[in-house]
Amino acid sequence: MKEFSRHIEAFGALLLAIIWISPLVFAFWAAFHSTSDAVNFNLLSPWTLENFRTAWAGAPWLKYFINTFLLVTVILVGQFIVTTLAGFAFAQVQFPGRDFVFILVLMQLFILPEVLIVENYAMVSRLGLFDTILGVGMPYMASAFGIFLMRQAFKGVPIELHEAARVEGCGWFGILWRVYVPLARPTYLAYALVSVSTHWNNFLWPLIVTNSPDTRPLTVGLSIFGAPENGVDISVISAATMMSVAPLLIAFLIFQRQFVQAFLRAGIK
Repeated sequence: MKEFSRHIEAFGALLLAIIWISPLVFAFWAAFHSTSDAVNFNLLSPWTLENFRTAWAGAPWLKYFINTFLLVTVILVGQFIVTTLAGFAFAQVQFPGRDFVFILVLMQLFILPEVLIVENYAMVSRLGLFDTILGVGMPYMASAFGIFLMRQAFKGVPIELHEAARVEGCGWFGILWRVYVPLARPTYLAYALVSVSTHWNNFLWPLIVTNSPDTRPLTVGLSIFGAPENGVDISVISAATMMSVAPLLIAFLIFQRQFVQAFLRAGIK
C-alpha cells in the first residue's frame, strides 16, 4: 500500500510538472517555427530564427531590457537594506512590543498589492516620481516576506559569534555587517532570485505608472508588442516572450541548488 501511494504521488507530481511547463514548451516550439507549423505541430518543419529577428525589430527591446534590469536592481538594493535592518532588529534587538510589531509586518503578506494601487499611485504622484524607475520600484522596497526570511536567517546565527564581536568592540552595525550578513549569504541569494523573478514579471503596477519607452519594462513592452491592433503572430510573440524570460530561466538553472537549500534552511529554523 505504501509503495502504491508513492507511485501515485510521483505520478501526480509528474502530471503537475507537465501541465506547468507545457505553455513554456509550446512557446519555445512556436518561437523557432512559422505560425502554421507551430499550430499544426509539424515535427518535420525546419527551424528558423526569423521570428526573433522580426520581434527584435518590432520594439525597442534593448531599452526595455535596460529598464527592467535597472528596476529589479533598484528594488533589490532597497529591499536588502530594509530587510537586513528590520530582520536583524526582530531577531536580535530587544525592544518593547517587538513581537506585536513583527505580527503587524507579517500582516502585509495577507494584503494583495493590487488593493494598494490607488494609494501608491497617489503617493508616487505627490513625490513627483510618476513615469520613473524609482517610482515603479518604491512601493516594493519594504517586503514582509524578506523581513521574515532575514529574521529566520539571523536567528540561526550562534550567539557566541555575536558576543565575540561585541567583545572585540563592534557596535550594532559592525556586528551586523561582520557577523550576520556574511553568514546569511545563501539566504540573500535565494531572496534575490525570488525578488528579481517577481519584479521582472510584474505587469499591472508598471503598466499604470509608466507612460513612455524610456521607463517601460519588458512586461509592459511585451503586452504592447502583442496587442491585437499591432497584429497577432503567435510565432513572433512567442519569440519575444522567450527573449523576455530567458534571463530568468538561465539564472534559475545556475543558482537552483542555492535557491532550494536556502529556503529549506529557513523553514527548518
